[in-house]
Amino acid sequence: MKQRTITAIVGALILLPLVMLGGWPFIIFVYIIASVGTFELIRMKKISRYSIPSIITIILLWALMLPFDYLTWLEIEVPKSEFTFLAVILLLSYTVLVKNRFTFDDAGFLLLAAIYVGMGFYYLIETRNAPSGLDYVFYALFVIWATDTGAYIFGRLFGKRKLWPKISPKKTIEGAIGGIFLACIVAFIFQMVNPIKDSTILVLLVTIIVSIFGQIGDLVESAFKRHYAVKDSGNILPGHGGVLDRFDSLIFILPLLHLINFI
Repeated sequence: MKQRTITAIVGALILLPLVMLGGWPFIIFVYIIASVGTFELIRMKKISRYSIPSIITIILLWALMLPFDYLTWLEIEVPKSEFTFLAVILLLSYTVLVKNRFTFDDAGFLLLAAIYVGMGFYYLIETRNAPSGLDYVFYALFVIWATDTGAYIFGRLFGKRKLWPKISPKKTIEGAIGGIFLACIVAFIFQMVNPIKDSTILVLLVTIIVSIFGQIGDLVESAFKRHYAVKDSGNILPGHGGVLDRFDSLIFILPLLHLINFI
C-alpha cells in the first residue's frame, strides 16, 4: 500500500503539471504513455515488439492520435480511416508473407489495440485542446478517481455480492454503486466550485454514465489480463501495474463524452 501511494503521488506530480501546461509538452507525454500502453498489449499477445507488425501498429497508433484529421505534415490529405485501412492491408499481407506464422487473429488484435489505445488517448488530447478543456480533463480525472475510491471503500465496508467474479474477483456490486455515489458527490462539488455546464442535473446525469462506463473500461482491462493470464498490463508503475492499468477508465470515457456532445 505504501509503494502504491508513493507511486500515485509521484505520478500526480508529473501528470497534473503537464495537463495544466498543455500544448506540445502534454501531447508528447500522451504519445509516450500511449506507446507504452500499446506495447503492453503487444506483450500480452506475445508478439515481438521489434517485429514488423508491431512497428506498423505503433505507426498507426501515432497517426490516429494526431490532433487533427489529416496528416498535413506529409503535405497530402490522408484521412485517418484510409490510413487505418492501409495498416489492415499491410498486416494481412504480412500473414501471407510469413506463411501464417503471424495469423489473422494476431492482425485483428493489433488493429484493435491501436484503435482502442490510439483513439482513447487522441480524445485526451482533443479534450485538453477544447475550449475550457482543462476543466473537462480535471472533471474526468476527478470522477474516475472518485469512482475508484468509492468502489474500494464501499466494497471493503459493505461488499457481499460479486460484480463479475470470473473477470475481477474482488469487485462487488456494492462497491460499484458506492463508486457511482462518490463520483456524483465529487462532481457536484466540482460543479459548485467550477461550473462546466449551466445545468447541475445534466452534470450529475453524465457523471453517472461516466462512472458506469469508467468501471466497464476497468473490467475490459481486467478481462484482457485474465484472458492472457497476466497479473498486470505492465510494471512501469510500482504498485499500480502498467499504463493501461491506470488509464483504462480514462480512455474509455473520453470518447463517450465527445460522442454525447458533453465536451
